[in-house]
Amino acid sequence: MDLRDRVALVTGGAKRIGRAIALRLARARCHVAIHFHTSAAEAEATAAECRAAGVRAETFGADLGDPSAAAELVPRVLTRLGRLDVLVNNASVFEPMGLDDFDLADWERALRVNLTAAAVLVHAAREALRRARGRVVNLCDASTSHPWPDYLAYAVSKGGLVTLTQVLARALAPEVNVVGVAPGVAAWPPHYDESLRARILARVPLGRAGTPEDIAAAVHFLVTEGDYITGLVLPVDGGRRIV
Repeated sequence: MDLRDRVALVTGGAKRIGRAIALRLARARCHVAIHFHTSAAEAEATAAECRAAGVRAETFGADLGDPSAAAELVPRVLTRLGRLDVLVNNASVFEPMGLDDFDLADWERALRVNLTAAAVLVHAAREALRRARGRVVNLCDASTSHPWPDYLAYAVSKGGLVTLTQVLARALAPEVNVVGVAPGVAAWPPHYDESLRARILARVPLGRAGTPEDIAAAVHFLVTEGDYITGLVLPVDGGRRIV
């Protein structure tokens, strides 16, 4: 897909991996819709950087934990930007939860943001994406191959997102390619101390943490060069899945 004058919606596009994806697509001459929940200032800063690349960039606030807000996001993007060619489901909730401290409200919110919102957004965008012969990219997680019992809701929601990617690839074929990217270490959570980071990196064959830009490069490749790729979840984890 040639991204010039196309439109991409990146959820959670204000910061971290989402920001890197939005900037990478903008530099490929793609107009960008940047979704945020509470990070309005960061979203506008990212949009300003995208505009500096010579494209349109608009910000859209929405709580994806509310399915009705997720459903309304796509029509808002279509109204302001006129089309939708690429949907990147990046927004997520990453919070610790073990079985002993299971909390139903936190569980349900993690699943709504990390999994249900992706399904709702694709449903809302399906006709626009079909017309565009577009792309859906779901940000999954390398943890699905090594589940984390201390992040119960997160791990289960991302596992569900892998399955959703495969189901949507069949449901939207042949017009729309649906793929996933599964980062390993790409942006450290702020509560990870140096000791924990060192232990994690010791299990990464390439011996380093990834970066948001590494993930953005994978997204860019799948969108622009992946004409014959669908239903795939691409690990970008430095080889951690094989250890």
